[in-house]
Amino acid sequence: MRFHHLGVPTNEPRPGEEHLPRLGIHVVPYTSNPFGIEWMRFDPACEVPDLVRTVPHLAFVVEDLDDALAGRQVLIPPNSPTEGVRVAFVVHEGAPVELMEIDASVAHLYPCP
Repeated sequence: MRFHHLGVPTNEPRPGEEHLPRLGIHVVPYTSNPFGIEWMRFDPACEVPDLVRTVPHLAFVVEDLDDALAGRQVLIPPNSPTEGVRVAFVVHEGAPVELMEIDASVAHLYPCP
């Protein structure tokens, strides 16, 4: 498991944010700063759980997402926001944690900071 980014929810527009209409969020990519911070602003109709909308999350890259989810409290089930990437959110001691499986063919697009 390797650290990937810190997701921070916000209600305010941020410089450099990109709108991802399919997901219903606006993000400032984690690669835009040296600390791996990904700012996230959610569209009103976005169905992301309140815990993700209101509490910052850590994201980790795992080798096998299904194995990493075993025995954990799943908040957002596995999904593919983009080709070659599978993600899921779990709850760990009340905090949201994102687990990411990144295919080797696209890993260069999603480097760990």
